[in-house]
Amino acid sequence: MDPLALVAFLATGALAGLLAGLLGIGGGAIIVPALIGIFGYLHLDGLWAPHQAVATSLATIIATGSVSAYSHHRRGAVDWPIVRLLGTALLIGAGLGALAGGEITPIWLQRIFALFLFYSGARMLLKSAQQAPQQPLPPRRRLLGAGIGFGALSALLGVGGGILVVPFLARHGIALRRAVGTASACGVPIAAAGSLGFVLSGWGRAGLPPHSLGFVYWPAALAIIATSMPLAHLGARLAHRLPTATLKRVFALLLLVVGIGLLRG
Repeated sequence: MDPLALVAFLATGALAGLLAGLLGIGGGAIIVPALIGIFGYLHLDGLWAPHQAVATSLATIIATGSVSAYSHHRRGAVDWPIVRLLGTALLIGAGLGALAGGEITPIWLQRIFALFLFYSGARMLLKSAQQAPQQPLPPRRRLLGAGIGFGALSALLGVGGGILVVPFLARHGIALRRAVGTASACGVPIAAAGSLGFVLSGWGRAGLPPHSLGFVYWPAALAIIATSMPLAHLGARLAHRLPTATLKRVFALLLLVVGIGLLRG
C-alpha cells in the first residue's frame, strides 16, 4: 500500500473513531468523503468509488460502533429497550438500503449523501438554540417503521444511523448523551446488515480494484479500524464531560461542512 495512503487511512480512522464516540454518528460522515478523496489519490476513483466508500465505511462502523456502544453502556448511557425494539427493523431496513444502493448511479449516491448531511446539519443548527418540545416515543408500529427507514437511509449513505437516531431520540425526550449512546448501539446492526448488502450488491461487478469483497475495500477498512477503535473509546469518555450545547453545535457544523464539500466535489 502507498505509505501516504496508509497514513491517510489511519488518520481518517482516528478522527472518525473520536467523532463516533463523541457524537454517536458512527464516523461515516468523515469516512465516506475521506475515502472518496483517498481513492482519487490512489487512482481507484473509477465508476464505483462512492459505492466503495459507503460500503467500506459501514464495514468499519461494525467495529467502531461496538467499541463506542460498550463505552457508553459502561456509563449507563444506552437505552437497551429502545435498541432491542428497533434492532430487527434496523437490520431489515439496512439490508434493503444497501441492496438498493448498488443500483444507484455513483454521482447520485454522492449527491444524496451530500444533500442529506447539509439538510441534517442546517436543521439541527437552527434548532440548537431552541428548547425542543418534549414528546413521548411514538407507538410501537410507528417506531418500527421509523427503524426500517433509519436503517435503509443510513446503510445507503454509510453513516451508521446516528445522524438520524440522535435527533429523533432527542426530539422525543431522551437526554442528548443517552441518545448518543443509544444511537451508537443502533449503528452496529445497521453497519452489519448494510455491509452484507453491499457485499452482495457489488459481487462480481466489473471495474472494482483488487482486494475488494463486493463493494467493500478491505485494505482501507482494516487500516481505519486499527485507529478508530481506540479513539472511539476516548470520544465516548469526552461525550460525558463536554456541555450538551457544545455537542449539538459540533454535530451540526460537522454535517454542514462535509455536505457542502461533497456538493462542490
